[in-house]
Amino acid sequence: QVQLVESGGGLVQAGGSLRLSCASSGRFSSISSMGWYRQAPGNQRELVADINSGGVTNFADSVKGRFTISRDNAKATVDLQMNSLKPEDTAVYYCKMSYWFRGTWYDSWGQGTQVTVSS
Repeated sequence: QVQLVESGGGLVQAGGSLRLSCASSGRFSSISSMGWYRQAPGNQRELVADINSGGVTNFADSVKGRFTISRDNAKATVDLQMNSLKPEDTAVYYCKMSYWFRGTWYDSWGQGTQVTVSS
């Protein structure tokens, strides 16, 4: 089982920036995709951005042009750089990793980190 730990959340004013990091530990054979999701109160969890093993990225329309995602395959980490933050970006942000181990694909989630953007 892989464990994920997010860091970098906090309180920021609108227009500011934050960088979220996700570190992994545990055993796996290979990683498929790594990504970030968020969930605001009363809303379903939604994809923010993900990146596959080939470096191909995918972003929610609401964050395109403002957020970037990067991963370090050697360290099995994924970062989310968030610029030009808006109050509607306020949510708990979760890291997710899809990985292969002993013949099975697994999904692991972090515990979440709060991002609050004030107007």
